[in-house]
Amino acid sequence: MKRRLALALTGAAIVTAVLPAIPAAAAVRDPVATDRACQAFFGVGSGPDRLSSCQWDMRAIDAGAASRAKATGKGVRVGVIDGGVDLTHPDLAGAIDVAASCSFIYASTPTADPREVSNGDCSNKAAVQDLEGHGTHVATTIAARRNGSGIVGVAPEATIVALKACTIEGFCFADSVAAALRRAGDLRLDVVNLSLSTTKRRFAELLHELADSAYFQGTVLVASAHNMPVESYPWRFSSVISVGSHEGTDSLVWYANPSPPVEFFARGVDLDVAWSGGGTLRCTGNSFAAPHIAGLSALILSKHPGLTPFQLKSVLYLTATNTGGAP
Repeated sequence: MKRRLALALTGAAIVTAVLPAIPAAAAVRDPVATDRACQAFFGVGSGPDRLSSCQWDMRAIDAGAASRAKATGKGVRVGVIDGGVDLTHPDLAGAIDVAASCSFIYASTPTADPREVSNGDCSNKAAVQDLEGHGTHVATTIAARRNGSGIVGVAPEATIVALKACTIEGFCFADSVAAALRRAGDLRLDVVNLSLSTTKRRFAELLHELADSAYFQGTVLVASAHNMPVESYPWRFSSVISVGSHEGTDSLVWYANPSPPVEFFARGVDLDVAWSGGGTLRCTGNSFAAPHIAGLSALILSKHPGLTPFQLKSVLYLTATNTGGAP
């Protein structure tokens, strides 16, 4: 899978950035074999769900039962601007605000599958369905439910609002991303995750204006850094919390883009997601570091709902660990 933001208001696609979601293993459908493989690879862990032993990232950020007993993300709405979500995913049962979710894929959108086209009609809920997988992985990292099956998200009682702006091929176009950002602002969502980026300044200007608007309306915006050390957006906007990937040892991964202004680093290596049908997939990428910060933001807001985006970022700064290699 690849996450590419092709920002184009009109005309043909312009591929401007690549945020790869690197599969580290094929789908595994035998629960016992999956558990043994996780324990052999990550060590024996504990947790409420079947794949909790796989979640070294949650153990690394201390998002265990004790932490979730203090805050769960309940009452916090998190927008996921991505390729949609799997509306039938067992880990997201009860987690998705389907009424607020919308697909912003149009008939004119290059690489679009007819099933995901809504032409801005938010009553077409079937179009929100994730046909690629990237958005589902992001959403489950944020808010997968504690239900005994699959994994547990950082904020397992937060609500996901799926704002589909990326096609089945992983391309995200400016008009779609812009429409999704507008809806996020209009809905006054608490947090929005953007695991995408572009290097085109003229397209970034549009996103900058919309990101600032959502920020000043009280929405916390979290974005993945580009996987290469290039000047790209929206993660460089001052209204956005920028996130790179950390291995969890004492070093950044090769795609972490450690040059400023990356503000926070989170786990983005060998992360498991449980797919519908009982399968699991292990992926790597900055795309999956960002939702850890989005989920953490949801935890903080569930305890302190009055915080502004600026205040929340200050809390993150005050409580983050200065690990080796991070600026």
